[in-house]
Amino acid sequence: MEPGPIDPALSWEVLELAPIGIVVVTDPGTITWANPAFFKMTGRAPDALGSNLHEIFKEDGTWSVAIREAIDAALRRTSPASFRSVRTLDRNAAHTVFLDIEVEPLGTRPGVPARAMIMLRDVTERVEEERRARLFYESFHSSTNAMEITDATGRMVDVNPAFERIYGYSRDECIGRKPNLVRSMHTPTEVYEQMWKDLADPERGHWSGEIMNRDRRGRERPVLLSITAIRTASGEVTHYLGVAVDLSEQRSWELRAAHSDRLASVGQLAAGVAHEINTPLANVMLVAESLRRRSQDPWVLARLDTMTEQVDAAARIVHGLLDFARRDEPHVTDLDLVTVARDSVEFLRGKQSADVDLEEVYPSGPVPIAGDRGQLIQVITNILNNAYDAMAGKGAIQITVRRQGTRAELEVVDQGPGIPPEVLPHIFEPFFTTKPQGQGTGLGLAVCHGIIQSHHGWITARNVQGGGAGFLVSLPLHETPPPRR
Repeated sequence: MEPGPIDPALSWEVLELAPIGIVVVTDPGTITWANPAFFKMTGRAPDALGSNLHEIFKEDGTWSVAIREAIDAALRRTSPASFRSVRTLDRNAAHTVFLDIEVEPLGTRPGVPARAMIMLRDVTERVEEERRARLFYESFHSSTNAMEITDATGRMVDVNPAFERIYGYSRDECIGRKPNLVRSMHTPTEVYEQMWKDLADPERGHWSGEIMNRDRRGRERPVLLSITAIRTASGEVTHYLGVAVDLSEQRSWELRAAHSDRLASVGQLAAGVAHEINTPLANVMLVAESLRRRSQDPWVLARLDTMTEQVDAAARIVHGLLDFARRDEPHVTDLDLVTVARDSVEFLRGKQSADVDLEEVYPSGPVPIAGDRGQLIQVITNILNNAYDAMAGKGAIQITVRRQGTRAELEVVDQGPGIPPEVLPHIFEPFFTTKPQGQGTGLGLAVCHGIIQSHHGWITARNVQGGGAGFLVSLPLHETPPPRR
């Protein structure tokens, strides 16, 4: 069917009612016609008609330099131009309007000046949606919590960098796989059954709870997991958003706090027991000395020597108990951790095997801390003595002092056999020792733990790759402010 003739009146009505803004500019730049949609979008008054766009003093996005140049080019009958999401000011509203703008040259007739048509589409809503989507993705990308987005079948379509960091899997390894990639067998199956039951319930549509996950290295990670079902307006599930808060550090602090409480309780018990034992030990020693003066029998004297040695061993244990139980506040002064470490090494010089090489690694400048010099030397010498004992008199020890952010660190690493994995969690518990019977009370490291804790620091132990053990002491840096002038 051939199209009928165009009704000029109808064409004019279409232009007047069109939802897009239309402006006609005549060479050299005169605004000769505009439809109502143009005035509505820009907030300009009809008195703009007849003006030269190059003489409009206040520029906005509608008449920006790039668009003016495109209009000039269209008046010279060159190619059209397009501009997306142009920011412009609506003079009748308190918000910014975004427009897509098309510039087209119009056909010419003899004796008629060149003309160009500009078409404006309001895309503010689209720009706002893009802004919200970008904001969401930036939040997703920047979050310190592990986040994953799965499709309706539960397969991951995206994970954020925190997910990669916490679990050790790259984004490419996760895409297309299900979150059971990080599932731990320590989370009961009933938990997952309840999770999917809640997510499938349109009235609920979310689940939150604490579960155990596992990272790539096989390490268990407690997390607080929240999952939300993302639905369309009709209620159909399209995706799931999961957010996992890593509780590993929190659990570590809770264990340390519980350990400190146990140590405090044991300390109170130890103090009472030590005072009760001291008196009978002293009496036994007095009786032994009295018998020694009264007898010359070699058999009796040998037995008395054995008795005295055992009493001395018991006295050392009692002394250790009292040291452990004593919670004297440190006599805090300004110290340099480098100087304290050097003094500790000097104190042990000549008292240990000469076949052990002691390497000292210190920074060029001081590492300022606030603490009790005597107590800190006690901690360092105890750690060094344990390192010497672990190597049976031959090997190398490295003692390092360094700054680490806002902390001062001292680390002692030996080349001994290391610490058995089953022993490592108990290394700072009182009465726990790996030394042969009679050679250790199991209180030295417990005392060190208490001293460092009273200095607002912490002490940790680890096995070193390639053999040996490492003990790390971390204390707050104490920078003395410069004097005021």
